[in-house]
Amino acid sequence: MSTSVEPVAATAVRARGLGKRYGSRWALRDCAFDLPAGRVAALVGANGAGKTTLLTVLAGLLDADEGSAGAVGRVAFVSQEKPVYRHFTARDVLRLGARLNVVWDGDRARRWLERFEVPLDQACGRLSGGRQAQVAFALALGSRPDVLLLDEPLANLDPLARREVTAELLGEVAATGMTVVLSTHVVAELSGVADHLLLLAHGRLLAGGDLDDLLGRHVTYTGPRSDVPPALGGVVEARHSDNQSTFLVELPEGRPRPVVAGPWVERPPTLEDYVLAQLGATRNEAGA
Repeated sequence: MSTSVEPVAATAVRARGLGKRYGSRWALRDCAFDLPAGRVAALVGANGAGKTTLLTVLAGLLDADEGSAGAVGRVAFVSQEKPVYRHFTARDVLRLGARLNVVWDGDRARRWLERFEVPLDQACGRLSGGRQAQVAFALALGSRPDVLLLDEPLANLDPLARREVTAELLGEVAATGMTVVLSTHVVAELSGVADHLLLLAHGRLLAGGDLDDLLGRHVTYTGPRSDVPPALGGVVEARHSDNQSTFLVELPEGRPRPVVAGPWVERPPTLEDYVLAQLGATRNEAGA
């Protein structure tokens, strides 16, 4: 009799005890995670949580003060500023990319610019912020990265362009197996995009892992005003009005999922529910 073994996904990005400080202030501390290859990871946290510092360390542009971190294979990083040479045309930027990268796919970069109707012969300084961002994306993708790091990638784009860029990035992931880490503090942008979560708060990793697993271990209960939820579990968040209570509960491991009857309504939490509850709990602990 033969048995099949599920293949273990290779790790694309890893951090172990990672710490980075600026003077006496720690921007990251005790950060540890493994990100499997081919995933789209949402790096989420409030402003100042350490997202940009983490991406910059992973890109090799900053040295860690403690621990270690790194990505496997070729890495491309699009910073929040999405810098381009103002006097270069988009065509000039792609020529520069071809000279600076050992591996370069000019067709891939040009297709991205054509997809978003970016003129090749116009100086980047005369392009809109959204089109400058597209030039930065094209440059990054042309280098055929194994890991693509994006810091607030959608900030300069209008709502339609955000949706289109997201769809194109997911297509690139599906076609190439590329791993993407994208930072944002706008959780609503992540719906249907990310399949992995890295949640930072005050420079520490608050939660991380496969999104389906994380959300599957939690449930939201809404019912009559109560001091306790209708089932056992760890209360992540409790919200009350005069006549109603809502609890986000982490279910106990190894136990059957509880059946809740009566006036209580059970629903799975959204990613936004989960993230806001976790960040709210951390803020409450800090203020206690």
